[in-house]
Amino acid sequence: MTQFPVGGTSGASRRPTQIGDRAARVLASELARHGGPKTGLVIGATAGSPALAAVIDALLPDDRLTVVASGSGSAAALREHVERQGRWVAERTRVIDSIDNAEPADVVVHAEALTGSAEDAREVLAGLAKLVADGGVLTVVVPATRLPSGAADEVERQAALYGVGSDLVLRNVPPVRVHRLRHTPAHHSIASNLLPALRPSSVPLTRGMNIDSNGVAAAGIALGLAALAKAARPKSKLWLVPALAAAPVAAFFRDPQRDVPEDGNAIVAASDGKVLGVERMHDKRFGDMEFLRIAVFLSVLDVHVNRAPVAGKVVDYFVEDGGYAAAMKPEAEHNVAAYTLLETAHGPVAVVQRTGLIARRIVQRAPIGSLLAKGERFGLIRFGSRTDVYLPADRAEPEVAPGDRVIGGQTVIATWK
Repeated sequence: MTQFPVGGTSGASRRPTQIGDRAARVLASELARHGGPKTGLVIGATAGSPALAAVIDALLPDDRLTVVASGSGSAAALREHVERQGRWVAERTRVIDSIDNAEPADVVVHAEALTGSAEDAREVLAGLAKLVADGGVLTVVVPATRLPSGAADEVERQAALYGVGSDLVLRNVPPVRVHRLRHTPAHHSIASNLLPALRPSSVPLTRGMNIDSNGVAAAGIALGLAALAKAARPKSKLWLVPALAAAPVAAFFRDPQRDVPEDGNAIVAASDGKVLGVERMHDKRFGDMEFLRIAVFLSVLDVHVNRAPVAGKVVDYFVEDGGYAAAMKPEAEHNVAAYTLLETAHGPVAVVQRTGLIARRIVQRAPIGSLLAKGERFGLIRFGSRTDVYLPADRAEPEVAPGDRVIGGQTVIATWK
């Protein structure tokens, strides 16, 4: 029987890292966003653990799940737990005693945090990679705090090579980082069967509104400056300036939930804002192909979270240097810009995040090789800016005109012919 050195610690007195409900949801997110049919494999689960509960919640009617008990757990107890979940779950879930009996799955979830030495983590990851079907995803979790063990460093090293997503979960004790690894290429067509990924670092304010993690950090800095100013000059009102700025700064990073059109031919806006131009053009960066480009200007009052206009696979990403002209002016064509290229069923699509007069920071969170669902958040631009969407000119028909207002992830800006 093959045994992986899962979980565990490098010292007898060190408590093992626990995976709470929030981290468990992130561990199971790749299963939850996949429309199926799909196969899942959970390794290191225990009866009643949040990780197993989150995976079971992600199951759809045509899915099949295999569960391997934790090294310290009982397969018999795990089978009893699965049976207690009801017939629907039991019919779709198989509990096995040994990893040797597992078959490759579309999504493999390691349900215990990887700790210990770098060599231990390397051995675990090598064994797990063999259990992932072609194009599938392996999801692992490591403590977010640096331990002398080296396991976290080894996982992050492999994430740099194979990572297609990483999430920091602060609402876990201790905080953890969840990595999604893809060791073999995935076909772009899988993206059309995905839902937008969960972003645990966004802070929910209401059911329909979040604040991006960048906004939480910016508001925290503002409040910290206010506290320092108050401590340094108690009688001065100067502390009110950063204190009052915290709320509008956080509001700039608001991240609302959006209802993405279900029409497979619909192409949605990559951002909120005002349409600056709709034109057919060539761009030497993308070869000799003619594109339909739809450019949208974002004022400082618009939502600045960027979303994928179509479902596809990220095949390239690069940044070009330039200036910082006002984003609504023609000179913005030569501003600093980040290019994200997607492979889709309809041909190549590019999303360009351009800086503006005030915007000086582009955030792009979709590594090469990752799959984006239509309307999925993949980055943001801080303060006023511009977002361009390039579509194959012979395949897309524009649905907007200059001057129109659009809503990212929701407004249909073009349709596939």
